[in-house]
Amino acid sequence: MSVLDRPLRLVLKSLHGLLKLKWFLGRPRTFGAHAVALTPAGKIVLVKLRYADGWRVPGGGRKKDETPEEAVVRELRKEIGMTSYGAVQPALELEERTHFKRDLASVFILRDVEYSRPGWSWEVEDLLEADLDRLPGDLSPRTARWIRAVLPNL
Repeated sequence: MSVLDRPLRLVLKSLHGLLKLKWFLGRPRTFGAHAVALTPAGKIVLVKLRYADGWRVPGGGRKKDETPEEAVVRELRKEIGMTSYGAVQPALELEERTHFKRDLASVFILRDVEYSRPGWSWEVEDLLEADLDRLPGDLSPRTARWIRAVLPNL
């Protein structure tokens, strides 16, 4: 961890708090794409974001002109440095209310994900590969719920 990580995390969490206020006032409709990304060894790839607590599956918002599949591939390339992948399997599509947004979350299972950990990122603080039966205790509640829901399909 660099000397700048702690102050950067504080700044980004504060900015994220301001976004939550904006979402509270506007109640926007958003679309997300997220991945249960599995390595060839069957481990799940998780990310720790600087502005949010807990380990999470990689993913993010979907642009207006892209499909959920395109968005999840773009997010994995950006967040974990994904270099190749096998099958992309739709797993869940959930209407959720998170941080005052009305979010349609598309969750995919991506198999045989290979990646080259990207250099420093303002968004992603750390990456972790975990066995599905030994997940970290500090998963975000949303991620824990999604993993439990897709586990039978793995």
